Amino acid sequence: MTRVHYALSWLSLLGAMLLVSCSASNKDKDKQDTLQLPVVALKIKDTVLQTAYVADIQALKNVEVRSRLKGFLDKIYVDEGKPVTKGQLLFKVNDEEYRVALAKAKASLSNAVAAAVATRLEVDRVKMLVDKKVISPSELDVAKSKLAADEALIAEAHTNVQAAQNHINYTNIRAPYDGIIDRIPLKAGSLIDEGTLLTTISDISSMYAYFSFPENEYLQYQRAKNTKDEKSSEVKLVLSDGSSYGHPGNIETIEGEIEQKTGSIDLRAKFPNPNKLLRHGASGKVYIATKIDSAIMVPQKSVFDVQDKSYVYLVGSDNKLRMQSFTPLTRVSQYYIVKSGLKAGDHILYEGTQNARDGMVIKPNLIAKPAMLALK
Repeated sequence: MTRVHYALSWLSLLGAMLLVSCSASNKDKDKQDTLQLPVVALKIKDTVLQTAYVADIQALKNVEVRSRLKGFLDKIYVDEGKPVTKGQLLFKVNDEEYRVALAKAKASLSNAVAAAVATRLEVDRVKMLVDKKVISPSELDVAKSKLAADEALIAEAHTNVQAAQNHINYTNIRAPYDGIIDRIPLKAGSLIDEGTLLTTISDISSMYAYFSFPENEYLQYQRAKNTKDEKSSEVKLVLSDGSSYGHPGNIETIEGEIEQKTGSIDLRAKFPNPNKLLRHGASGKVYIATKIDSAIMVPQKSVFDVQDKSYVYLVGSDNKLRMQSFTPLTRVSQYYIVKSGLKAGDHILYEGTQNARDGMVIKPNLIAKPAMLALK
């Protein structure tokens, strides 16, 4: 073999070795490029859907305490935020002028009674003279008419006395029921007028929570209520700080008509308030539990949106990803409940959708129990 032939053979062998080496290197690179991503299998399970509604919390009773007459506010017997009992004295309005008015009314009553007594004696005298035919019967009619007028004056005087006494009673302002005193805007010595607001009393032994239902959810609630589920009217309350209120409530009333502008209907739930934690005017969220049988739940982190449609990546038997749209029924906690488009047994990409693409081959890592917040 000549040196030229030997050199060509050596170059051919070297080229073949380089080709094999590059091919092996590319295969190793492809293996390295195959990402290992978490995958979850969709399952059917029964669950309870907790739906939240913004609630306006109000006391059983919340009444403004106002003055029924004009005068100076003499005394304040209670403090703001303190509990009071029914009939407890709260405020005292100066009653001097009303006692003077009572004395005058009683004096007028005495005068009317005295006048009526004299008139009655006159009627008896005239009657005797008429019986003796000394005077005509018309004189007796006149005397009787005067007596009737005097008796009417007595009745009017009694009314004036009662009105004056009522005014004195009104100077003592008492609690209409057991409750909690709100802010007191005035101080002792203030001149008040008839109707002046003195404070507000709230009965917070139990509380009302008012909230609105969309019409379609109201219909679902009514259907559930007609089933044998005894707890269909039971609701939970979450306070404005995110904490759960410790006592469940019950839906008591539903308004008689649906609001046409909003397509909603108002409901009222009642909650016990033994520790007086809830106060009038507070806010929160009412949660209503709805049982859903055979639900397919998709983790929220598995879902991405494209042009207002929800998608997941289906993982095929060949470990290829395929975009699949689905229609969610609702969203709860960290899940979507599927209405259509997915079925039990489908394997979907659990997370990492931002790095995935349609047709991509992955190395699936099946997750049996995703570490997510479970529905209760």
